[in-house]
This record gives sequence, C-alpha cells and structure tokens, in this order.
Amino acid sequence: MHAWDQIGTQISTTNGSPFKIKDTRPISGGCINQTYCIGDGTQHYFVKLNSPGSLAMFEAEAAGLMEIHQSHTLRVPLPVCYGHNDHAAWLVLEFLDFNTGARGKASGLGIQLAAMHRTVAKQFGWIRDNTIGQTPQINTASSDWLNFWKMHRLGYQLDLAKTNGFNGKLQKLGEQLLIDLDEFFSGVTPSPSLLHGDLWSGNYAYDGSGNPVLFDPAVYYGDREADIAMTELFGGFPADFYSAYRYDYPLDSGYNVRKVVYNLYHILNHLNLFGSNYRHQAEQMMERLLAEIR
Repeated sequence: MHAWDQIGTQISTTNGSPFKIKDTRPISGGCINQTYCIGDGTQHYFVKLNSPGSLAMFEAEAAGLMEIHQSHTLRVPLPVCYGHNDHAAWLVLEFLDFNTGARGKASGLGIQLAAMHRTVAKQFGWIRDNTIGQTPQINTASSDWLNFWKMHRLGYQLDLAKTNGFNGKLQKLGEQLLIDLDEFFSGVTPSPSLLHGDLWSGNYAYDGSGNPVLFDPAVYYGDREADIAMTELFGGFPADFYSAYRYDYPLDSGYNVRKVVYNLYHILNHLNLFGSNYRHQAEQMMERLLAEIR
C-alpha cells in the first residue's frame, strides 16, 4: 500500500529541493487513515495514507486547511502535496511536534476560534463537498441556513440511516423534527461563519510554542454554534476556552437547545459509521427537542 518513493519525489518537486525518505515512523492519527512521520534526517513531514479512492477526501482536507490558514486566525498544519497510485492515496502535511511538553492556554484557543468564526462568506456551505469522518458531507451553497441544515445535514444523515436499515421510531422522530426545526431558530439569524466542522478534542493541540493548532477539518460556512456545540459533545475543552470565547463573541439566547440540533448531526453520523449503539442516543436527542416545542 505504501508509495514512499513517489511521495518522496513529489515532496522534492513541490518544494524544489531534494528529499529522500530515510525513515518512516507510524504515529497515532485516528481510525480512518494510516499516519506516519517521515524524514530524511533533516526535514520531517506528516503523511496520511489510505486507499486510492480516498484522493478526493485528501484534496478536500488540504483545501479546508488552507481555508482556515487564509483566515489568519488559527494555526493549521500546512498541506505540502497529495497524490495517489494504484495502491494508495496520500496527503503530506507540515509536521508539527505536539509532544514537546509545551502547554498552551485554552483561553487563546477560545479567542482565536472566535476570530475564525468572524470570517464570513456570502452563503452557507462551501466551494466543494468534503467528508465528516468517512461520510460524504454535502456543502452546496445556500442563502437559507435552516434549509441547508435540514437538507444537507440532518436530512442527509436520516436518509443514509434509512438506507442502512435504521427505520421505525428513528425515522418518525426525524420526520417530525425536520417539520418543526424552525421553532428552534425564532429570533436568531445565523451568519455563514468559517467552521472547522469536526471540532472535538482530538482535533486540536498546541505547538512547541504553546500556540493552538487545528487539524482534520470538515470545513464549511455555517452557524458558529455548530462548532461550539460539538466541543461539548465529547468533552475535552477546558472552562477557560468557553469563558474566553463567550466573552469575545457571546452566544445567542437559546443556544443550549440548538446545540442538541447541531450535535444530533454528529450522533446520526456515528450511527451510520459505527452502528446501532448510537441509535438510542439519537432517538433521545430528537425526543428532547420535540418536547421543547410541545
């Protein structure tokens, strides 16, 4: 599956200086890709490997990292190159060492994320589709946030769940929730903010200088509350992060209910990726939301 010679040649061509891989060290990097630190004794890079059909996923990830980088707010590992052969697809990124012992301030992450969320587009969505985990994430541009979320987030995941055999109560609750979704957005007008899109605690760290770094994005432009909601879904973000963010960019009234709307997307995605262990949680979330308006 490995294509180290081609990867080394592509890095050399991209950077305009020789690079011949002398060592490849596997490192932890999630459950989707194989991940490595590669080096020539002087230079080091981070490499993701997957099947040849994963090239579009890597292209979208590289584009998402550049979208965040160009906002001049939070640091990301910069893309170097990507490619594929008959055996593998790869994405080469700047190597950032997160094991230096440097401790960053969570308040800095909150302030810089607020700045990133002030980067806005004319419409919701993005210039291209990407993935959330391994699931396609549709980013067709829309001027209507509620319709975007209904069609390309909750509706898409519910349709996928139906295809995967999750019917009955889940689909009945989902159908009713989509009908009533506008009830949760009375009096709020979300802006199309630049979002990381998959902001759980495994997708941020601090570099050797203590600066916050984001990686593994599922970028699009949407309601900033969707990013903040996901930080709460699995935990791992300190109180200083939230206090700094809210002080700099206060959240609108009703967020504590809307965050369930936003996190339902990720739980449905987990249901579709990992199976029925997430079904009950998804149903409970929908029941809680529907109870709010009855």
